[in-house]
Amino acid sequence: MNHIKKLRLLFAVYFLLILSVPQILSAANRNFVKGRSSYGVIKVAGSFNGWNPAVASGALKNTSGTLWEGQIDLPQGKIEYKFAADNSWKINWGDGDSPANLPQMGIARPEGGNIKADILRTGKYSVTFDERRLLYTLKPVDTAMPPDNGQTQPPAPQPSPIPTPSEFDFREETIYFVITTRFYDGDESNNYYNRDRIKNGDPHWRGDLKGLAMKLDYIKDMGFSAIWITPPVENRSGLDYHGYHAYDWTKIDPRLESKDFKYKDFIKACHAKGIKVIQDVVVNHSSNYGIRGKVFIDRLPIKYFRKGGITFSWPYEKNLGDYKSEFREDNDNPAAPTWFRERQNSDAEGETPLVDPKTGVAIPKLNYDPNRFFGTDAMTLDPKWYHLNGFIAGGDWENPYALQTKHMAGDTIDLATGNQNVKDYINSAVKLYLDMGVDAIRVDTVKHIERNELLTYVNEWKRCKPSVFVFGEALVKGTGFGDLGGDNAPSQIRPWWYTRTGSDTSNPNSGGDSGFSVLDFSLFSTFRDNVTRGNFNGIGGVIGMDWIYGDATKLVTFFQNHDVGPDNDFKYRFGGEAWKAALAYNLLWTIRGIPCLYYGEETEFMKGAPQDICGEKDTLDTTGRAYYGGFLKNAELKKTAPHPLYVHIKRLNKIRRTVPALQKAPMSHFNEWGSGISFVRDYNNGESYAVVGLASGGGQDITVIGVRNGTYTDAVTGRSVTVGNSTISFHVNGCSAGIWVLNGPGKIGVDGDFLK
Repeated sequence: MNHIKKLRLLFAVYFLLILSVPQILSAANRNFVKGRSSYGVIKVAGSFNGWNPAVASGALKNTSGTLWEGQIDLPQGKIEYKFAADNSWKINWGDGDSPANLPQMGIARPEGGNIKADILRTGKYSVTFDERRLLYTLKPVDTAMPPDNGQTQPPAPQPSPIPTPSEFDFREETIYFVITTRFYDGDESNNYYNRDRIKNGDPHWRGDLKGLAMKLDYIKDMGFSAIWITPPVENRSGLDYHGYHAYDWTKIDPRLESKDFKYKDFIKACHAKGIKVIQDVVVNHSSNYGIRGKVFIDRLPIKYFRKGGITFSWPYEKNLGDYKSEFREDNDNPAAPTWFRERQNSDAEGETPLVDPKTGVAIPKLNYDPNRFFGTDAMTLDPKWYHLNGFIAGGDWENPYALQTKHMAGDTIDLATGNQNVKDYINSAVKLYLDMGVDAIRVDTVKHIERNELLTYVNEWKRCKPSVFVFGEALVKGTGFGDLGGDNAPSQIRPWWYTRTGSDTSNPNSGGDSGFSVLDFSLFSTFRDNVTRGNFNGIGGVIGMDWIYGDATKLVTFFQNHDVGPDNDFKYRFGGEAWKAALAYNLLWTIRGIPCLYYGEETEFMKGAPQDICGEKDTLDTTGRAYYGGFLKNAELKKTAPHPLYVHIKRLNKIRRTVPALQKAPMSHFNEWGSGISFVRDYNNGESYAVVGLASGGGQDITVIGVRNGTYTDAVTGRSVTVGNSTISFHVNGCSAGIWVLNGPGKIGVDGDFLK
């Protein structure tokens, strides 16, 4: 009990980010809970000021809460420094592991090693230190910044983005998103039934990498140039087919690979077709089995679970242990204690008595505490790997501190992402896949990771592969503008915040582009009230906020995905008429951003079905995550490919790939009137220039003024017009688009049901 109380105290003051605590926490540390500093002063001391923690030359100013900022004069050459509290070395922090190059950012540890820095020129440098998060930064002061007058402080320095080489621009791509296990079955030998929601004949793990590779021509025929796959790393849970319950980040799940076809073969197959690979990565949490070889989460072997009134059904006829394992063990963690590991290779029936070391009770025993098999005691987790703050509940979902330090669910255990060992483990794994040829990374559950902490991961991946495009999911079911207004949660958990580096939650321009992009949930949140009803009302209000993002042209746009849809409180796959879906695609393929299509949208697959299991007895075949392979068999492709939406998306992809302005240009001249929209896409000062008009269900006569003069050709109809008075007028048929390209190539593609 005393041990648990101490852990609770430690977490309350947020010191679980620290690998070791050098002294008993003072009563002043309780100020963390109230957002106040625990110290009278914090200074930087090092080789540049004689290692004197009391001198004025290293003083920092407490600017807000637990954040300290300041400027120091540094000489050219190599220096070393640390942070010290209250003018002495009694309480100090260092970091002997971070690279010496600037701009510098890291996590300090109590009594850690000296921080080394390479100073390329003598001058002023800005320093920040957050005593709660223990995050510090050091970078040159912007010479354009006005001098500090003692009354105001510049925005806190943030990690500089690592630029993507200009020859590799992911905005040129369009994305096809698949749940690999539900797409196409290329190898029945690796099929697998999870122990929850079993449907005989429809194994949860059904599709695989071999099957996906077999259907690359299908994806390419639609015009997609990138495939986003759900996390392929080895998973563990009662329902882990989706890939978001990682158990071993360093291995591809064997239920996805075949003896003659591995992940690296899949990547090569994609590249041979000119298709890029986007790998989904989970940084925030692990499965409830811990991490293989690193950390074990205390529980009993599941093959000993017994419950009255339950008869295990095929294929779990003996018990709930892994039916494909000789010893029916689903937890082969080498980090497990000896008593647990002894049963990994014995007692397949789960009948030999085993004493629970926590209670002394011998199992198997009917109706023995199910939490010992399935639950997680948050207070007994290893703080080196996990946060110990319990589970998210109630109002926690709009609270940054709770979101970023609590567990989402019993099978998603929140990693201590600020700890260096966690960073080293995940980063080294991601680098394996980047070296293997992965082109882009999608990060799951972004708002559950503090932004600056997440950027340390992202920038590390970009150091490994500068061309990698990285975007993430900061889910919000609203416009998500945070402290800018009209929201019920702060900016720190909203999508735009992660694309910026500033410290002012009400001023996106307080920092530049972070180099990290996001899924455009703000735009998506309006679809329930506009395109799904056959109009464009409200689109203008979202586009008008594009300035808040680091680079709005790199947003990833979508109509629905594996979690949410535009219908009925975001719960269902779109269930409306096909022409309304066509409106959505017309919008997404012509406005700023990178369009992404969820598998099956092209055939109205599982139209109106819940995106995920929601009822007590639902199985995957009744949801938006049903198996898609039946539509992809050669005999069925003759019916699939002519589907009006398939044809529509194929043409949109062709048009977008032909017109660079539709890929990379910002938007201007935006006008929205419910039944129509018009705007201009101007790339690189006229290098590629397009005037776009979209119509809802009825035809629209559209005029756009202030455009460049010259000859325009409509990519949809092939009609041409010469503009000499900076005004262009044209008609757009219902459900169609006018895409008037300056010096354009002419009509692109053939007419379908919607574009004509």
